[in-house]
This record gives sequence, structure tokens and C-alpha cells, in this order.
Amino acid sequence: HCQHHQDKAKITANVPPTLDGTWVSTRCEVRPGPEFLLRSYTFHPTRHLQAIQHYYTDSSCGDPAYSLLIRGKFRLRQASWITLGGTETDHHINRVGIVIHSRSAKQRLASRLPPSCVGVTLSKAVPGKVLELYNTRAGRLCLSALGFSMMELGLVRVETQNFGHGGTVQEMFLGDIHTQWTQRTYHRPTGYQTPLQNVMHHIHPCPVCALVYRSSELRPPALPRGPSPPLSLSGRWVSQHCETRPSVLFLTRDFTFDPETHQWGGIYRHYSDPFCAQPTFTLTASGHYAQGNPSAKISAATEFVFKVTQVQITAFDLATAKLLNSTRPGKCGLTGNWEVGIEQDITTTHGCTALGIKLPHKEYELFKTELDHRKQALLFIGERPTDGSSPDRPQKRPTSFQTPLVQCSGGVGGGQEERLSHKQRLGSHSKQIQLQKSGAERWRGHAMLLALGLVLYTWGCVY
Repeated sequence: HCQHHQDKAKITANVPPTLDGTWVSTRCEVRPGPEFLLRSYTFHPTRHLQAIQHYYTDSSCGDPAYSLLIRGKFRLRQASWITLGGTETDHHINRVGIVIHSRSAKQRLASRLPPSCVGVTLSKAVPGKVLELYNTRAGRLCLSALGFSMMELGLVRVETQNFGHGGTVQEMFLGDIHTQWTQRTYHRPTGYQTPLQNVMHHIHPCPVCALVYRSSELRPPALPRGPSPPLSLSGRWVSQHCETRPSVLFLTRDFTFDPETHQWGGIYRHYSDPFCAQPTFTLTASGHYAQGNPSAKISAATEFVFKVTQVQITAFDLATAKLLNSTRPGKCGLTGNWEVGIEQDITTTHGCTALGIKLPHKEYELFKTELDHRKQALLFIGERPTDGSSPDRPQKRPTSFQTPLVQCSGGVGGGQEERLSHKQRLGSHSKQIQLQKSGAERWRGHAMLLALGLVLYTWGCVY
């Protein structure tokens, strides 16, 4: 029940992938900004693409603002040399249409768009009618002002899960969206965003899948507003599958929180492959946290401040151990004593310069909980900055989320037998540490690049 990721034997990922079909969102998605949207992308064997993006005013995707209808072409290229397991693509957008769903949404858009775009385009918009916002003969002025970009199509990975009873689930991972608005229109992704699911092969039941599939740009889905569960961090939360981070990192996360003492602990297990089968090192961190106010930007989300005070590192390959042994004395544990499989504490050296870790460290975070279709608790933690920086100031607090963690023990009313010992509680679930690694290093130059010290890590609360 508390496994950190899915059974690797049940997951396959072909390179290049087969994209034919329609792929849809499984929940209301939150992008940096924040923006709230649902997606429906259809890929045709002729290499044509039709995508619909529905944007909302609320974080539950219940109040449609406008929809974008995107048409273009795409072509699969070679396997990515940066993000192992991904495939690079080329895409060309031919036209983009917009449908505004209310007068208030039109007014909000008018306040965001430049006068020339409002005067030429938006003034003609009528709710319920498609208005061409862009074509290959016109400029991109209106698209840029909207922050619109399909750079996510530059990187793709499709995973197929085969279950013993014959069921199949297919997920499409498209490239990540840059957390800085000014960077998103030309950001080349090296990580992934929340996956879409194939409408023919999705998790059952999936009410959101059905609503999105049956919708159109003229009839956007409005998700039912259900009560949000009260925020309770108590217990243990783990990754549902192997996770990928930009530039490029494969890991699983394992957290515990103790609301009584306001202490947290976490284990970040890092790997060199997208199935999380080949371990490279593990970071075990702990500290304390303080709960703040409800978020003014995302309903049902809560602000937190986390502090990291202790970190231990365990190397699981020779390249990592060699890198750690190359540090100056007093800068990363006991230099020269790093061995594969042996944990070292770097708290006494105030971190590890080779990995960019400084202790103690404070971060401003954003948390949210939800229940999935099985009434299982999910924990959403703020997305890490794409540029590898740290949200160490209130103005850098995240406005979007990482892949959710699933609660596997110790929830509200959990028995004493589900609780970890004090030492485990502080050491088995931690604030995330953002590690930025070159993809070439992870694929074919791991040992050489580690030796050159080209691995950069920065603290991240939930990485």
C-alpha cells in the first residue's frame, strides 16, 4: 500500500511513442500564474493536431472563461538526449481560435491584451462564437499577450500500464511549462507536466475524462464543485510513480508530517532512469514547518513556511561517491569517507557545496489536498522553479503544483501502529531538494560529468 511507485514490470514506454487518438485531462490542472485549465488533444495519423484548451476563473474548473481551438501539424523526431525516455518533436501551429464564454471573461481578457489586439480582435468577440485569434498570415501579438505557447509539444513520452485483469491505461506526458510567465513562450521543456490519458485506455472510473471528451470549444466542461477535504498533513505521503524533473532528474518522494510537533521528514530517492530502477543516491532531510493563511490565489490551498535543518546523503553508485569525495574538507560531510551504500550526515558542515545544499534553509510553500475518484487522499505541493532557484522569499511562493502524493498511512484517526518512530518521522519524508542535472550526464556521461562537478542542486521543499 505504501510502495513508492507503480510496479515497473507493468509499465512500458516505446521510443518513439504512438500518439494517435484523443488524450484528455483527468483533473482541473493548475499552471503557473496561476491558470486553471482542462485539455483535450487529438493526434491524427496524418500528423495533424487539433487541441482544445479550456480556461477557467476558478481552481475547480467550474466557471469557464474562454476556450482556445488550436490546429497544426507535428512530427516525431529523435529520442531526447537530455531527458532519457522522452522523444523530441517538431510542431507548427496553423491557426488559433478563441471562444469567450461570458461578458465578464471578455472584460478580464481586455484588461490583459494590448489595445491593438483588443481593438482589432477582441471587440468582435461574441460569447459562443469562434473568433480567429491567429493564423499563419497574421502576427502573434494577441497570443504572446495571453502567454500562449505550445512548446509543451517539444517533448513527449507515452507510458502504458498493463494490469493483470487485462485493463490498460495510457498516459501522455508533454513538456513542462516554465514557472516564469516571461519565459514560457520560448522555453524548451526537459521535464513533464501532469499527464493526459488516452480516452480509450484510461483509469476507470474517470468522470473528468468523460466530461472533457464530450465537450467542445463551444461547450466547455464545467466540473461539479465538491467539498474540499480539510487540510491534514498527518501521516505518510508517497509518490504514485517515478517522477521526472526539468534538466533532468528522476526520483520518488516519501514524506511524513507530525502536526503535533510541526516536524516533517522526507526521503528523496534519485535514479538514473525514467522507471526509477537504477538508484544513484538518496537524500534524507528533516526540519519543522509552520502553517499560514489560506491562499489568496488558489482556493482550498494553504500557505506554509518550511525549514530544513538536517540532511543525510547515501550514494548508491561510484560516480556520486567520487564526486562527494572530491569536495574540500569541511564542505560536504567527511571528505574521503564517502562509500557506496553508507549514509553520511552533512548537517555539521552546513550542507554540501558540491550539491549546492546550504543548511539551515527556509522555503515558502503552497499545499493543497484533494480526494481522488476512490476517495483516497492526495497531497499537492508547490511546483519547483524551472530555473532551479529556491522559493526563499514570500513573493516567490509557488502558484502551481507538482504531481500529487498519495496518503498511505497515518491519516486522521490513524492508529499508533501506523506512526513512525521519532527518528524515522524526521528522516523518512522530507522537503524536496531540487537537483538540476544535465540529461547527457544522466544518460551516457554520468560518471564523467559528476567527476567534473557539473551537477547542481538547490533546496526544494517538495521537489
